[in-house]
Amino acid sequence: MQKLINKPDQVLADALRGVAAAHPELRVDHQHRVIYRARPKASGLVALLSGGGSGHEPLHGGFVGPGMLDAACAGEVFTSPTPDQMVEATTVVDRGAGVLHIVKNYTGDVMNFEMAGEMAAADSGVRVETIVTDDDVAVQDSTWTAGRRGVGITVLLEKIVGAAAEEGRDLDAVLALARRVNENGRSMGMALTSCTVPAAGKPTFDLPEDQMEMGVGIHGEPGRHRVPLTGAAEIAEQLVEPVLADLDFQGGPSIVMLNGMGGSPLIELYLLYGEVATLLEKAGVQVARTLVGNYITSLDMAGASVTVLRADDELVRLWDAPVNTSGLRWGV
Repeated sequence: MQKLINKPDQVLADALRGVAAAHPELRVDHQHRVIYRARPKASGLVALLSGGGSGHEPLHGGFVGPGMLDAACAGEVFTSPTPDQMVEATTVVDRGAGVLHIVKNYTGDVMNFEMAGEMAAADSGVRVETIVTDDDVAVQDSTWTAGRRGVGITVLLEKIVGAAAEEGRDLDAVLALARRVNENGRSMGMALTSCTVPAAGKPTFDLPEDQMEMGVGIHGEPGRHRVPLTGAAEIAEQLVEPVLADLDFQGGPSIVMLNGMGGSPLIELYLLYGEVATLLEKAGVQVARTLVGNYITSLDMAGASVTVLRADDELVRLWDAPVNTSGLRWGV
């Protein structure tokens, strides 16, 4: 295992120390393993809290800052944060208008966030609402979840809903917007290699060099099927077709993300996006905004995912609103 680490059981603690050193605009609570904005937003605004297992960076800590999240809870690699972490973060970020929990649909995350919301409400009187993202069209049920997995739409939702919260919308309106984004987004991913969890010290699954896993999950869960390795044009087709088959994206603008899984270089991601863009144009999908890069990763896995959000003028406007985080920054 060739990794830039000290000891496998210290990866998260050491990484959080690095985050704190690199980003003075953030405040890291090392005891509870929560990343906050160093300067909280104004009182009376809805706060956004997300989190999950580490290893998916920049999700979620890389999206803490003006225009997106107020805080992110960091679990161990591919392991949900604990309810105690989430309760602490929920009470700290509340600015008097309630807190929205943004949760990817994985069993541990859903259970622990639900428990934390109930505890925060009971102990501190904080109003908590929850949106569970479930945009992965690859499989209905998997190793880690009941129902569809929450993947790429989580990034787009945190950006769009974050802008709405900054505008001063109340918790009901922010929750309704979050549901709208989730319902209109679909994703599909693939892997060329497995990832290696530091604590395990070996690849999560065996994948021959002449094969690829279509529909793989962000923890290395099995996908739809294993198929022979092929060129980027054919890979793009196998990613795009299931997304377009699941939801009609014609008749309005769409926001598209071509996301790297952590181990594929940007030149390959742009090459793949070129193929994706061609397919979307042929299908009559009007691409209004595009994001290409590593945004929700799986450690060192080589591969990519496609996320398409059926948008409208309001969602595009909120997407364009200023954001200032380590993972996304524009308009500032």
